[in-house]
Amino acid sequence: MTTAHLPLFPLNAVLFPGLVMPLNIFEERYRAMMRDLLKTDESEPRRFVVVAIRDGHEVAPTASGMPDLTSLPARGPSAGFGTEPLKAFHQVGCVADATTIRERQDGSFEVLGTGTSRVRLLSVDTSGPYLTAEVEAVEEDSGEGAGALAEGVLRAFRSYQKRLAGARERSLSTGDDLPDEPSVVSYLVAAAAVLDIPAKQRLLQAPDTVTRLREELKLLRAETAVIRHLPSLPAVDLTRAPTSPN
Repeated sequence: MTTAHLPLFPLNAVLFPGLVMPLNIFEERYRAMMRDLLKTDESEPRRFVVVAIRDGHEVAPTASGMPDLTSLPARGPSAGFGTEPLKAFHQVGCVADATTIRERQDGSFEVLGTGTSRVRLLSVDTSGPYLTAEVEAVEEDSGEGAGALAEGVLRAFRSYQKRLAGARERSLSTGDDLPDEPSVVSYLVAAAAVLDIPAKQRLLQAPDTVTRLREELKLLRAETAVIRHLPSLPAVDLTRAPTSPN
C-alpha cells in the first residue's frame, strides 16, 4: 500500500473524491497549516487530509470571562480531540487538494479544497503546530454490475431531487449533465443526499463502488418516501458542500 505523511484537517463533515469543499480558516493551528501549504511550489498539489470527527470538537473549546488559569481549556494541535486523537476520528478520510488559498487581512484564510482520493489513517502526530497523519491509500474497486446499478441510483436520485426541490421533472438535471461513470455517480450522490455524518461516512468507506451504490439506492428510496410528507426544500448542489468553519 502507498503511504504518505500529510496535514490533517478534522471536520464535522465528510469529503468525497471529486467534490469541492469551501473552508473558513480562523484557528491558529489551521492558519499555520495553510501558511505551510502556501510554501509548496505551485506546480505541486497542496494536499491535506479531511477526516470526519467521531468524538471531539471541530473548533477548540474557549473560555469566557477570566477563569482560574487551572481551568483554561487545552490548546495546541490536538485541542478538542483528547489524549489519543486517532480514536477521535473516523478511520477513512479523503485527501484534499487546496486549489485556492486566499489570506485575509486579519490572517484568516478562505480555502477551496477538492477531494481527490480516499485514505486510511494509520497514526496521528501531535508534535507540530497542527496535526499530521500517516495515511495509506484506499483503492476503489468497482465490483460486478456497477454500471447497471449506477443507472438505477441516478433514476432514484432524480426522484429524490424532485421531492427535495418541489420542482417539475423538466427543471431537474438531465442525463446530459450527470455523470455515467459508476464511482463518480456514487460519490456525487453520497455528497448531495441530505444524510447525517455517520451515513455519509459509511458511504465513503464502502469496500467497493457496487456496495456504495446499493446502499445509496436503499437510502434514496427511504428518504424519498419520507420527503413526500415534508414541505419542499431547496435543491442540493451536486459538486459543492456547504462552507465548513474549522
